[in-house]
Amino acid sequence: MTNKHSTCGFSTRAIHHGYDPKDHHGALVPPIYLSATFAFPTVEYGAACFAGEASGHFYTRISNPTLALLESRMATLENGEAAVAFSSGMGAIAATFWTLLRPGDEVIVSQTLYGCTFALLHHGIGEFGIKVRHVDLTDLAALQAALSPATRMIYCETPANPNLRLIDIAAVARLAHQQPNVTLVVDNTYCTPYLQRPLELGADVVVHSATKYLSGHGDITAGIAVSNQALAQRIRLQGLKDLTGAVMSPQDASLLMRGLKTLALRMDRHCSNAQALAEALQAHPAVESVIYPGLRSFPQYELATRQMKLPGGMIAFELKGGIETGRRFMNALQLFTRAVSLGDAESLAQHPASMTHSTYTPEQLAQHGISEGLVRLSVGLEDVADLLADVHQALAKCGRNTVRQAATAPSAVR
Repeated sequence: MTNKHSTCGFSTRAIHHGYDPKDHHGALVPPIYLSATFAFPTVEYGAACFAGEASGHFYTRISNPTLALLESRMATLENGEAAVAFSSGMGAIAATFWTLLRPGDEVIVSQTLYGCTFALLHHGIGEFGIKVRHVDLTDLAALQAALSPATRMIYCETPANPNLRLIDIAAVARLAHQQPNVTLVVDNTYCTPYLQRPLELGADVVVHSATKYLSGHGDITAGIAVSNQALAQRIRLQGLKDLTGAVMSPQDASLLMRGLKTLALRMDRHCSNAQALAEALQAHPAVESVIYPGLRSFPQYELATRQMKLPGGMIAFELKGGIETGRRFMNALQLFTRAVSLGDAESLAQHPASMTHSTYTPEQLAQHGISEGLVRLSVGLEDVADLLADVHQALAKCGRNTVRQAATAPSAVR
């Protein structure tokens, strides 16, 4: 597999890395290898593959040429040594946990996590003799006090789902690596490697729900873990092969590589659209608060500008009147689609407390910084004037007076 593009820019590597058409009959698009198993020229070669002494493909649950190309591209985009592809983001997270944690170990996790990750920790990992401790990772003194000889992992999302709280990756990495055998794992789903590269800031493993921005089209579920060569191989041979079997299909790998080709362009548009909507929401009298890393009112604005290339495509906000007003707003939306997930071309709106984070009890929602009235927007790629118009008409139907709409916003959603 050629690496002649390894020193090129981000988009060039996303499009070309690891592939040369002349090696594949001139095919511009990499072929999809649908075979579940692969033939051995000799018994000795087969034995070497099973022993890890040869790098050939022998069974798609472990490796496949289409998946291998995707993995090489994700590794170079995250500036890691190797990547492992999974059938879902939760597959990537679960495989990483099960590979690196054992009974008696302790994992420190940030206060706010995606609902299914929270459930995995408390209804899975935590029931197998592994201690799960939630710590405010924005408080480095609290993290320092929480570290113990049993700590084997620190896990966080940044920005966090759904309240966009940021973690200073470099600062947490410095504390983590003062302890022996502590692995820092960062979920980079919200940012993608285009906006943030945790490995460059000191993280040991990066995980993604590639279903989201990396794919960008809402037509696959997929996950990725990126690390150094040795750690990625452990996650592949233990977490993927033996413990979860969460194997990505070659067809999904091909679709994901298609998504990577436009990742930079899409993220630029997601971010510019989100910035405009966040500013409009912040100016509206019906809105209680807006959480968006691109606003100067964002409590961690300085960290966002230092750690992220752009502030991302996700917005969280609350309306005056709380949860009932938020529901009226969501039901009034015409262009935004009421759906879970994020990172699609289509703009999406959802209510975390009753949807993606419904695994939390009301007490846990309050404890982990997720208010019941919070609305989450995944801002898509539509014309920003149409998105602004939709938000304004929905706010008007909430019974609040609207502010003057942006001059560019049409009077009705097309």
